Order: sequence, then C-alpha cells, then structure tokens
Amino acid sequence: MYFQKSITFLKNLGGFVVLAIKNSTIYDGKGNILEDQVILVKDGKFTSVTTNRDLPERYNVIDAKGKIVTPGLIDVHTHLGVSEEGVGKEGSDFNETSDPVTPQIRAIDGINPMEMGFEDARRAGVTTVQVMPGSANVIGGEMIVLKTAGKIVDEMVLKSPSGMKAATGENPKRFHGEKGKMPVTRMGVAARLREKLIEAQNYINAVGTERKLDLENLAKVLKKEIPLRVHAHRADDILTVLRIKREFDINVTIEHCTEGHHIADYIAKHDVRVSFGPTMSTRSKVELKDKGWTTIKTLLDAGVPCSITTDHPVVGIEYLVTSAIHAIKNGITEQQALQTITLDAAKHIGVEDQVGSIESGKDADFVIWNGNPFDLRNKVESVFINGEEV
Repeated sequence: MYFQKSITFLKNLGGFVVLAIKNSTIYDGKGNILEDQVILVKDGKFTSVTTNRDLPERYNVIDAKGKIVTPGLIDVHTHLGVSEEGVGKEGSDFNETSDPVTPQIRAIDGINPMEMGFEDARRAGVTTVQVMPGSANVIGGEMIVLKTAGKIVDEMVLKSPSGMKAATGENPKRFHGEKGKMPVTRMGVAARLREKLIEAQNYINAVGTERKLDLENLAKVLKKEIPLRVHAHRADDILTVLRIKREFDINVTIEHCTEGHHIADYIAKHDVRVSFGPTMSTRSKVELKDKGWTTIKTLLDAGVPCSITTDHPVVGIEYLVTSAIHAIKNGITEQQALQTITLDAAKHIGVEDQVGSIESGKDADFVIWNGNPFDLRNKVESVFINGEEV
C-alpha cells in the first residue's frame, strides 16, 4: 500500500504513528461534510480535525486533495470468522444445533481471524464488525465486536460480550421442529425464550446456587449489561420481540426487520435500534417475500435508528457500501446512508465512544476513497485501523 514505507520509518523514530491527512474532504460520520481539512493522528487516535495550517514537525503527511475520507465502516451483524469462506462444513461454526437454547455459547471461541472474509472486509473499508452465532436456535449465544485486522482475536476485541443472540420465526422452527423438538410453532419459539429468561431470573434471585454458564450469560441480559439481539423478519415476529422486551424490561435490538415498514410507528415507540438487511439477498424463504429497499426510509422517517448489514456471508461483506447505495436510490440521503454504516452502527453495537466518526479521541479508523464512496465506480484507496495502514 502506498503509505507503508513512510509510516514504518516514523514508527521507528517515535514508537507510534503520527499522521497528518491534509486537503481532504471529510465525511465525518455525523452528517457533516468538511472541506479542505487536516486530520491529525497520533498513537492510534484522532487528535484533531482542523483547517489547513502549518503542520506539526515529523508528521507523515498524506495529501488527500481530490479524495474523500470517511470513518472506517462498520457492519453490525455478521458471521465473519465463524462461517469461513471457501471451506465448507469444516469452517461452519456459527450454529450449535445440538439444542434449541444455547446461551452458554460464545462466538469468540469459534472465530478464525485469518479466514479470507476479514481481508475482504478490510479491502472494502470495513474496519469494525459484530460477529454473532447464527439464527438456528431460539437463543444462540454471546456475540462480540472486533476490529478486522489482526491474527489474535483477543487483541482485536472492542467489546465482549456485545449482546446475546436470539431468533424468532422460521429458522428455529425448521432446525428443531423437524427433529421433533420444541419449538414447532412460533408460539413455541416465544415460549422457550420466556422459559429460559424466567429460569435466569430465578437463578439471579437464588442464594448459594452452583454456577451455570447458560444462566450466568442470560443474567447479563436481565441486568441490562448487554442487549438481547433478536433475528426477526416478519412484522408479527417483531411484535413478539417487543412484547417480550416489555414483559422482562430488557434492552433489545431488532435484527433484519424485513417487514418493519408495516409497523414503523409502533417500533418507534419502543426505544429500539434496528439492523436492516441483508436486502441484496434473494427471497429464499417466506419471511423475505416482502423485503425491499424502501423499508429503511420508512423506519428512519418514523424515527427508528437503523444500521445497514450484509449478514455476511449471506451477502458478502464487500457489498456493505453497495447496499447503502441501493438505500440511497430508494430515498435516504448519502449522509444518512453513511451514518447507518458508521456512527449509528457504532451506537447499535455500543462502541460509539471508540469508533464510528472522525473526531478527537476516537480510534483512528478511516478510509481514503478516490471519489464519492456512494458512486459504485469509485473505490477504496487505503484503509487505516488504529492509525496504521492495513
């Protein structure tokens, strides 16, 4: 990559990277477009964004004239590393289908950080992802937020755990109902979820009980330490999730929200965030028959905070920006689209104090584009994570 040599030299001088990106047009992730600005980076953090001026000595200067700089992109709902590309069954570690309820599972234990999907993410400007178990189970296990560069997962982590996976609808019915296990119906899905939450409530209130990993993990949801993130496509499944949110007084996010446009105003009353997508996929099951790109505009217009997701590998993570372009074509603005894959995405996964926008104190994760990122003819020129080119 074209800045690597000079960065390495400066690391040898001072032990950390110092960068000045000048003459840039910045899409800051907060809805602002800043012209002819200088971004200063030191020790892996943004230190300031200011007008062009005399630069500090010994900074590695990148002239970004004619370029666009954005925050590193964020995909809030992926199976990156737990579903390895080009491997097949041996790399499929995202659904523990031996039981319909597995809150004891942790995605971190199944992630291979050297699988090729991480490289695809970096090349596409995606610097942060949330990785989670799949949707075969009513409760699937804990998820994690991490950066997309590195070889040791524990050193890539931004937040762990970042939520507890649950799922409604056809997936848990199909995987377990066909084996003669509950759930066979949507009623059974909701009942199993309630039963386990009640079991975790009793565990919290008991005195002197032995540790139980499944209930210990679910207790984090009941104590509002992490949200329950629930796979829900159909409007009726979304309503079930909101019903359970009220019953147990827990924090939830709606994952996918395919039919959210039918009940957008109702969703808006419940203080939830939504991950929208993967809408570039086909209508592979009945739950997706009413999918469309106008759903996100309807949700945003109703005041529901949204993030766009690829649900990698359902849609390749390299198509995150392509998905945002389709949303723009169907009514949202470019800056709204950028926020759905930067700052609002960071808020969705609870790391907005660290990433998601270009501002002082945050991790220096950013992308240099050769033009407007929402013109599909343009491309990523360089990607930085924690101030280092990756």
